Amino acid sequence: MRVGILGGGQLGRMLALAGLPLGHTFTFLDPSEKACAAQVGKLLVSPFTTGEALRELISRSDVLTAEFENVPATVAEEVLKERPFYPGTKAFYLGQNRLREKEFFQTLKIDTPKFCAVNTRDELLQAAQTLGFPFVLKTTELGYDGKGQWILRSEKEVSTFEVQAPSIAEEFISFDRELSIIGVRTKNGEVRFYPLVQNIHREGILIQSTAPAPNPPTALAEDYLTRMMTALSYVGVCTLELFQSGERLLANEFAPRVHNSGHWTIEGAVCSQFENHIRAVTGMPLGSTELVEHSVMLNILGTVPPLESILSERGVHLHLYGKSESPKRKIGHVTVVRSDAEGAALEVLKHLNS
Repeated sequence: MRVGILGGGQLGRMLALAGLPLGHTFTFLDPSEKACAAQVGKLLVSPFTTGEALRELISRSDVLTAEFENVPATVAEEVLKERPFYPGTKAFYLGQNRLREKEFFQTLKIDTPKFCAVNTRDELLQAAQTLGFPFVLKTTELGYDGKGQWILRSEKEVSTFEVQAPSIAEEFISFDRELSIIGVRTKNGEVRFYPLVQNIHREGILIQSTAPAPNPPTALAEDYLTRMMTALSYVGVCTLELFQSGERLLANEFAPRVHNSGHWTIEGAVCSQFENHIRAVTGMPLGSTELVEHSVMLNILGTVPPLESILSERGVHLHLYGKSESPKRKIGHVTVVRSDAEGAALEVLKHLNS
């Protein structure tokens, strides 16, 4: 099939790399002429708006999907007039707004941190009284990798903070660890899950994912994600980010797309999240989500590290995205796949930080 993808970053690139061996072809729409997915398909350079480029993307595609959640509603409506568009407009509508997202979790009785909408200074002051200090303030839309997020720790900080965009205030959770669950659902409702993953973030940016997570609360995490995908009539890969605090498992955010914490599946699972997303949206049978071996994924940020020292480690798989170097930018990742992956990852980290 001809697959159209909104977005031409590394996620789109990896979707195409997984789908090309299945016989599919790919066209991408992205505002940047330097989008790295151009390496593996036709790139149409244009803003994500209705117009000539979107019309060409639709005409070149049998089915469409997206590598990011901020798909404008007008674009989704335009696509759906003529082609299937997965995972579906409701998933994008909810996934691109943190307040709607949390309210969606509430309707499904999925545990979350306490939260409230903040659009004015008075509402910010009320949030401080309701949630106590510290609490987290996030813009409801856009913002990723730690952008658009602040921790407010005192009345003084609140008194000087300027609310510049619709925001959501959330209870600060002193969690034990961060987890994510990745699942895939077909058009006929078949659902499969990858092993629960334990994540480490630094300054809001994912640094490391370990699969499987030790002593994972698998049943509850899978139940949460099943409720979500069923309610959305979801098709494709979906990711739910979680906090574990004692016996509580709290939903943080979900991503209606393939996810950074699932990059390990390329070598560490029988069928990767990228291939299974393409299988789902094109109507092919799903592949196995079983673990091949313990895996640790490490993001490469900013600059390319010494490659010889990294690749000399047994069980190491390197992925560079073809992106220009820039501070804190995700330009690649390394996955260690072996029985002692955690120990080996520590050695790789030394090279990444050298």
